[in-house]
Amino acid sequence: MTETLVASQSKETIIGFDRPFTVIGERINPTGRKKLAAEMNEGNFETVIADALAQAAAGAMILDVNAGVTAVDPNKTEPPLMRQTIEIVQNTVDLPLCIDSSVPSALEAGLEVAKGRPLVNSVTGEEDRLEVILPLIKKYDVPVVAISNDETGISEDPDVRFEVAKKIVEHAMDYGIKPHDIVVDPLVMPIGAMGTAGQQVFALVRRLREELKVNTTCGASNISFGMPNRRVLTGHFLAMAASHGMTSAIMNPLHDEDMHAIFAANVLNGTDKDCRAWTSKFRPPLAEGQESARGARGGRRRRRG
Repeated sequence: MTETLVASQSKETIIGFDRPFTVIGERINPTGRKKLAAEMNEGNFETVIADALAQAAAGAMILDVNAGVTAVDPNKTEPPLMRQTIEIVQNTVDLPLCIDSSVPSALEAGLEVAKGRPLVNSVTGEEDRLEVILPLIKKYDVPVVAISNDETGISEDPDVRFEVAKKIVEHAMDYGIKPHDIVVDPLVMPIGAMGTAGQQVFALVRRLREELKVNTTCGASNISFGMPNRRVLTGHFLAMAASHGMTSAIMNPLHDEDMHAIFAANVLNGTDKDCRAWTSKFRPPLAEGQESARGARGGRRRRRG
């Protein structure tokens, strides 16, 4: 079965069909976070460090790192900031990273200092983009997120998005990049704007898994954009996407509704062996002396047998 290896200096995470759902923490990203963007511009990484620690504690398995602060020339300013941010995050937590940028030079700057085997986010289906990003992926031997849009934009037709993903996978193979190192983002539309958005993603994920045999991811919160009670909606979407074969998501692990949905999906999909993670997460801790009493009762039962 398809497995995508992402690693830090000493930890590995495998995104795979028969593996627990992979949680990619989204919070180290200044997009839409003016305070964080201002801090990073000033060389203040207190929030970055706090977000890295909080996401690791909440159960993130990979941390997405984006350094795209607003700048006049991102080709000059983003690469050194990406390099610095990656180094700080690596010194804070030992989790695999996802290097997230639309600027190729920033991606390479991150790849130069990243330890282990990071995931790169991302490549799209535009020919010029493919010719720039895929050589980087081959050079550093890392996996990449493939986003299902191209020169024509984001299609509302799921068949078109599938063909874009297929094109990226086939183009990557021309560079010697195997499908197991391609993680496809089929693009999640807001359900409030497109009533079939959920159904489209579920069908696309099944096709990507069965026909292209690739792992999948998404920006999970996109589904609930503009809707009330977003956390509940996003959590249910994650569980349903996992049931249709999605294997990872870029999401906020600090939201309990989302994480609880992932724990449940792993149980129901059979990837949480013997429900160990669920039980460890949700069973109340035993009071002092309760464990020894339980063991004694068990011993008496065995002696009677």
